[in-house]
Amino acid sequence: MYTKSTFSVKNMVIWTRFETMLFIIIGVVWVSAFFFLDLDWLRIPWTPLALIGTAVAFVIGFQNNAAYGRIWEARKIWGGIVNTSRTFGAFLQDMITNEHTEHKLSDKELHIEIKTLTYRHIAWMTALRHSMRVLKPWETTSSHRTNSEHGFEPPERKSSLDKDIKPYLSAEDIEYITKKDNKQTALLYLQSHHLRSLKEQGVIWEFSFLELEAEIKELFSLQGKSERIKNFPYPRQFATLNHHFMWVFVLLLPMALIPQFADLGDNVYEAYPIIGKFFIWFSIPFYVIVAWVFHTMERIGRTGENPFEGTANDVPISTIARGIEIDLRQNLGERKDKIPDQFPTPFDVQF
Repeated sequence: MYTKSTFSVKNMVIWTRFETMLFIIIGVVWVSAFFFLDLDWLRIPWTPLALIGTAVAFVIGFQNNAAYGRIWEARKIWGGIVNTSRTFGAFLQDMITNEHTEHKLSDKELHIEIKTLTYRHIAWMTALRHSMRVLKPWETTSSHRTNSEHGFEPPERKSSLDKDIKPYLSAEDIEYITKKDNKQTALLYLQSHHLRSLKEQGVIWEFSFLELEAEIKELFSLQGKSERIKNFPYPRQFATLNHHFMWVFVLLLPMALIPQFADLGDNVYEAYPIIGKFFIWFSIPFYVIVAWVFHTMERIGRTGENPFEGTANDVPISTIARGIEIDLRQNLGERKDKIPDQFPTPFDVQF
């Protein structure tokens, strides 16, 4: 996600420059045909085109609202992961004690238990963000030239899950989750089993155990919500038809717009012959503007459909997860040089 407000006119122009060039070519071709081949008869009235444009505008508006809803829901889900993770980390440090144990553990042993659970939670976030970055067949925005030309991509595409979670898990944990397809779910099961074991030892009081299990339940809920957005696309019938309707409108637009400019040129020809003769060419910039607006709004909707795909406009789940990791490890008392840095932001883009 862009971190600066500079994503405005300049970035939008760069982002849509290939389509803008295509609209200029379409406009030049149509005007040239009208001007040099005397195709004044090839025109359509404004009424049917206005009806098509109105329908397209409504569908684009619906798509953009739905896409924004998906992005905003995804952001709230990962905001919930931030809050729940911090709460879980605080609970671990305050609820794992010798207060109710028969056989007291040393401070070092208590710290190891807290660290094991905290690190396993970091592994869960790592597994979840890797799962969210796996491309689905309907996720094609990241392959667009304007999204791939700079060569930057989310951290999950530069590393493997096995490599990223290895520092946080024991050999037994790694062996356990290797056999599971949904590794983030398997890690939450391990967390629950570990908490139960500590409760049976008396290291966690029963009421504290219920509180910690409630946090595990909330993490399951947030994970399921995130997976729901990832695995259920914006309905293809809306997205595909809207895309085709937009192009029908854009391709038919010159047949109504250019003759209007030709007629205006005829009206001013007697007073200003040179301007009137070439007035039809002024239709090109107006056509490009209208086509650019419709196409860009439709593309914005398509870009926002999949908030975990890993483009510059998606929810920065990698940055969020790394930020939580830094918080948790700092509060474990680890030195800063032992904690990984936040992911870089190339071109002011968070992933």
